[in-house]
Amino acid sequence: MTWNLWWRFGDWERRERAIVEVLRAEAPDVVCLQEVWASRDGSGNVTGQAEILARALGVHAASTERTWYEGLSFDNAVLSRWPIEVVADERLPGVDGEPGHRRALVARVASPWGAWPVLSTHLEYRFDASATRTRQVRRVMELVAEHRGDPDHDLPVVVGGDLNAVPDSDEIRMATGRAPGAPPGVLLSDVWEQVGEGPGITWDRRNPGVANSAWPDRRIDQLMVSWPRPKPVGNPERAWLAADGAVVLGETSVWASDHVAVVAELRTPG
Repeated sequence: MTWNLWWRFGDWERRERAIVEVLRAEAPDVVCLQEVWASRDGSGNVTGQAEILARALGVHAASTERTWYEGLSFDNAVLSRWPIEVVADERLPGVDGEPGHRRALVARVASPWGAWPVLSTHLEYRFDASATRTRQVRRVMELVAEHRGDPDHDLPVVVGGDLNAVPDSDEIRMATGRAPGAPPGVLLSDVWEQVGEGPGITWDRRNPGVANSAWPDRRIDQLMVSWPRPKPVGNPERAWLAADGAVVLGETSVWASDHVAVVAELRTPG
């Protein structure tokens, strides 16, 4: 599963209750999260949303290195029902090619089928930033190549993120092999393209949180699996959306985030 949690925007405390409800209902084995908040008080005590969610769900958590601004941080994270360790965490390139504020987190999940690498990322958001996102996607793909092991035998890398890019954009076309520029020997399979039904909109103007956005409805949140891989391991079997409507909390309801989540079942070994 991948989901952008909309940091501490809007009615974030009530939304957090809705986020927990969605995650409990979906019960993903692994979830890539973006716009995860953390706070630090004057004594240096840290409270992290990833850890709060992990405790509520009884799972493990890993987060990117935190960059603090006025006591708050804006992170990526991975939650897993199995033990997890961070193996890479780096700043992705900005428009000038130098490290920017967007990050990629690579974690290794101790799954029943062996160590399974997972990458959570969040790319530049501006409408006109395709060139920057192309740089960032290429670096994500380089990280995939670095951490996938033997592509003919080892478990593939699962990539989940708010890519802020539609499937026919230059950056996603590069990732999926439709345009040049990818690192040699690695591509990413778009799970929704293979087994999703319908347009798979994840930026939905029905959501009050984005109703005034200049963006149209778009599919900008993706789950992907590295290729080549030892078929059929990692092949998607079905995919669906979650949090694509208001979550009922007692006598009221709220959209849990400004993004819709993407969930998929992937083929495991054996």
